[in-house]
Amino acid sequence: MAKADEAAAVITVEGLQDLLRAIRARGYRAIGPTLQNQAIVYDDIESIDDLPRGWTDEQDGGLYRLTRREDEALFGYSVGPQSWKKFLHEPRLRLWTAERRGEDTSVTPEAPPSDRLAFIGVRACEIRAIEIQDRVLVGDLYVDPHYKARREGALIVALNCGKAGGTCFCVSMHAGPRVKHGFDIALTELLDGTEHVFLVETGSDEGRAILEQIPHDLASSREVDAAEAVIAQTASSMGRQMRSDDLNELLMNNLEHPRWNEVATRCLTCANCTLVCPTCFCTSVEDASDLTGERAERWRRWDSCFTMDFSYIHGGSVRASTKSRYRQWMTHKLATWIDQFGSSGCVGCGRCITWCPVGIDITEEVCAIRGCDASAEESV
Repeated sequence: MAKADEAAAVITVEGLQDLLRAIRARGYRAIGPTLQNQAIVYDDIESIDDLPRGWTDEQDGGLYRLTRREDEALFGYSVGPQSWKKFLHEPRLRLWTAERRGEDTSVTPEAPPSDRLAFIGVRACEIRAIEIQDRVLVGDLYVDPHYKARREGALIVALNCGKAGGTCFCVSMHAGPRVKHGFDIALTELLDGTEHVFLVETGSDEGRAILEQIPHDLASSREVDAAEAVIAQTASSMGRQMRSDDLNELLMNNLEHPRWNEVATRCLTCANCTLVCPTCFCTSVEDASDLTGERAERWRRWDSCFTMDFSYIHGGSVRASTKSRYRQWMTHKLATWIDQFGSSGCVGCGRCITWCPVGIDITEEVCAIRGCDASAEESV
């Protein structure tokens, strides 16, 4: 599990509480999974009592519900409707404020945030999604200063998945379930009926400094093997599969495939899939002013390629049909994203399947274009 020169540690459930306390003491705002509105969502946490102890989720196409587990796992779910994108690439952000005083007008850009965030329970697929957004928003000539400030100050407490969701296919996208890099601290939750502990790995100097502040023991070979078994079991129980080695060529060679017409009869163009996706980054800007005309603001908000206005230019929308908008989303996510950024834009989290009101399944659509039986689709 851990690097060859770093031994894994073990902490108890009480040790996890100590970990949260140490993180907060270092000036971080701790954010993690909480139970709200019959879903697991990310929000501020102060203690392990805020975590979804003993709860899990059931997911399928267009279906999400919480159910009780038979144990007291703190992270015994897959992923909820939100991703960490909500905190790094905010849904709505004021960009600047303009004020007029007589003949003078001043424009004040919105200052980048200064608070430091600690993300608790970040899955491997979500770390991969953050890396993809890094490439888009700070990895090129034009840098988003607000994203950059959030990202540089963030502490990542990762989690090796102990449960695959019904719509997960991260193995197919080489994005999980094992956390390999991009973390400060990584946890694996271990429950065997008598013992409830966490295997801990560190991936940065900050992570090592935090671990040194809390009680911990050196992990035994039995505990390391148990963590390996948890990850292996999760990898072997994916809810979906999708061959991913040839997606760019497959989709670009089938832009007029009849399946695009078929899926368009079901798609509501509601944009749910893009809003829950951890990598989608499209935005629009809105200007607003007060009634006196003395103050104006520009706001950036999430947008979606599924909305008619998103591709509007003088004379109308470039993608007026449902078919063209669904095709744009799927081909960009799985194919032309590779041309733009060097990787797929999909991490296999399955959110787009779960939160589609009519249960459209991206893995099924790929399989249909490939001309295969969905039950026989294999990951590569």
